[in-house]
Amino acid sequence: MTESTAAHGEHRTVLLRGGEVHSPADPFATAMVVERGHVAWVGSEGAADAFADGVDEVVDLEGALVTPAFTDAHVHTTATGLALTGLDLSGARTLADALALVREHSAAHAGDEVLLGHGWDTARWPERRPPSRAELDEATGGRPLYLPRIDVHSAVVTTALLDLVPSVTELAGYHPDAPLTAAAHHAVRAAAHDAVTPAQRAAAQRAALTRAASLGIGTVHECAGPDISDEDDFTALLALADAQPGPRVVGYWAEQVEGAKDARRIRELGAVGAAGDLFVDGSLGSHTACLHTPYADAAHTGTAHLDAAAVAAHVTACTEAGLQAGFHAIGDAALTAVVDGVRATADTLGLARVRAARHRVEHAEMLTPETIAAFAEFGLTASVQPAFDAAWGGDEGMYAQRLGVERARTLNPYAALLRAGVPLALGSDSPVTPLDPWGTVRAAAFHRTPEHRVSVRAAFTAHTRGGWRAVGRDDAGVLVPGAPADYALWRTEELVVQAPDDRVARWSTDPRSGTPGLPDLTPGRELPVCLRTVVFGHTIFDRLNE
Repeated sequence: MTESTAAHGEHRTVLLRGGEVHSPADPFATAMVVERGHVAWVGSEGAADAFADGVDEVVDLEGALVTPAFTDAHVHTTATGLALTGLDLSGARTLADALALVREHSAAHAGDEVLLGHGWDTARWPERRPPSRAELDEATGGRPLYLPRIDVHSAVVTTALLDLVPSVTELAGYHPDAPLTAAAHHAVRAAAHDAVTPAQRAAAQRAALTRAASLGIGTVHECAGPDISDEDDFTALLALADAQPGPRVVGYWAEQVEGAKDARRIRELGAVGAAGDLFVDGSLGSHTACLHTPYADAAHTGTAHLDAAAVAAHVTACTEAGLQAGFHAIGDAALTAVVDGVRATADTLGLARVRAARHRVEHAEMLTPETIAAFAEFGLTASVQPAFDAAWGGDEGMYAQRLGVERARTLNPYAALLRAGVPLALGSDSPVTPLDPWGTVRAAAFHRTPEHRVSVRAAFTAHTRGGWRAVGRDDAGVLVPGAPADYALWRTEELVVQAPDDRVARWSTDPRSGTPGLPDLTPGRELPVCLRTVVFGHTIFDRLNE
């Protein structure tokens, strides 16, 4: 990634003082100097006096906390914006509520060629079923409607939308009156998104990036690809992000690479890797995650899109081209296919080359001790979403419904990943779960399965520095001299050092520990409020003086 000031104005030298600066360079720091888009100095209030006369601006933090800006390592930006500006069913408590929202949205958007929605989840509804096509036809007055499940791996649609894809009934995953999956789902999604105008798309992208900035997110990893969006959407997003102040957008394009020509095309699109949602399987909620043994509530093992040989071919081609590879893999069988494929590449090209490429795996939920060990061996980054556990974990949650309680308790083993030395990068998969960085850190620290919990500090690091490391940058995501000045200011209560284990004190406020404190994220407490977000020295969100 390169830095540019052309679109965002010239840099100012800024002294921030009178707060708490979260920095390993000085665990007691209260001040920071930013110069030419980078952190120039971090230190004490007394030492800050020496800088006061030589800067363009002095910011009185008034006790605010300064941290590195968050990196959300898995976002679908346009879909997030469409959910923010369109029909969002994530708050619907019943099927009837959802249908009422569809009716209201249809009436309010009479001019839209296709209605777009998001977020239904039957696991939360007493009816335990999605809306039928007849119910949606009635609620929309016969208009085209695309309504993906919250995991975006299946969708219910109206008859009018199916009519736009005449061949859909012949595709895998088509069901006459059940959610569409696989190729049928991809076909109707493409038809629906084709109806989004460039102006609507740009508005949605701006809405998503604005929301991210307001939450202290300085960078998002856009996980795009031909089965998710299209090239115009991807390149337009990268151009928009480059042209106006806002979060950095790091683009991944999830298309299989067979050789140098494919790798070159991926780079020409502006992507940093052929990774993200290159699907090895689907999702647990849609019964399409690929398992070794059948679901507890369905007599099958899900859907496999890529086998170990296909994984190996992609990883080999990417490694030879110096391109980062990656996959979407959730089920245990899918994760076995990934590690078997990467192992085959390591056997061919050598372990060192594979590790140096920093390939990544999205979601990585149903890990076993063997697959965790393989992640560590091959240097695979686990790009994970702790909010999934908060939403669907626990003995009564959707995971337990799909897998049974015992298997569900093995999911998302963050502590085991860290113990093994697996690099972690945290994200939201927005709009699957909302952009919510402190909530994400809380979800990892207070995992529904206690043995999978990690410290707040470890989760915070994975959501800041971890995202940068996932794109090959070890010099960022931390407030030390020389690092890019990507930071956020927060209004919060007393800072503590929280441990993940109930057998020891959960927090400490003793400054002699020498460990920089973080907000108390105990469930029930208020999360920090973002006051300002800065990327490469430029303010992209500001409410500091409100």
